[in-house]
Amino acid sequence: MEIKGKQIPAKIVREARRSIRASVGKEAVTLRMPLRLSVQEQKDYLEKFKEWLEKQLEKHPAMLARFESKGYESGDTLLVGKRIYVLQISYTDKSSSSGKLKNGVITLNLSQAANQQTAASLLSRLVGKDFLPEITRRVLELNAQYFRKPIHSVVLKHLHSRWGSCSNKGNINLSTRLLFAPEEVRDYVIMHELAHLVEMNHSPKFWKVVAEVMPDYKEKKKWLKENGEACRF
Repeated sequence: MEIKGKQIPAKIVREARRSIRASVGKEAVTLRMPLRLSVQEQKDYLEKFKEWLEKQLEKHPAMLARFESKGYESGDTLLVGKRIYVLQISYTDKSSSSGKLKNGVITLNLSQAANQQTAASLLSRLVGKDFLPEITRRVLELNAQYFRKPIHSVVLKHLHSRWGSCSNKGNINLSTRLLFAPEEVRDYVIMHELAHLVEMNHSPKFWKVVAEVMPDYKEKKKWLKENGEACRF
């Protein structure tokens, strides 16, 4: 489906239902319609669906990024925070893909069956490992400054559906997607997860803890909502 000159993957589903439902998923936008509709009614609802999508893109411009492939090629440069990596990509007859990072050069050996998601996962793992000491230091700094709770581990993962998580044992998991966010936004997510060591929920008490350590946290939360789709490998 073309919206303002951009091609967006769309699914039109006719099923046993009474109402119309429009949604934006990870891989496509979806319009669900009742079975018993005339051809004209279907056309009308489809037009309204397009208008709705246009408004969604106006409100959330970064939403389009989830449907765009970055398409890495050998010789490309990858900017993550203030670090620049040079990509060297080759293909192998092996059934699995592998990669390594040395002196700012990321070498990917991709299997013939590999796709862009394979490359993204490898890049996330390699760049995450490179940033882990820096991120760990920041977690420990913020914890020492505001919370003073036991930290068992800090891990950077290729998380898609969430920005981070925290266990009651002090395991802090953060998405590598945060490496594309401004430092103050990254700090918000870190302190959000550290606050769970005080309140393991999202109750008013939890948000009070977050507000005490970062009074403007809502601005950072808003940034993630509006720009989060563009933060990805």
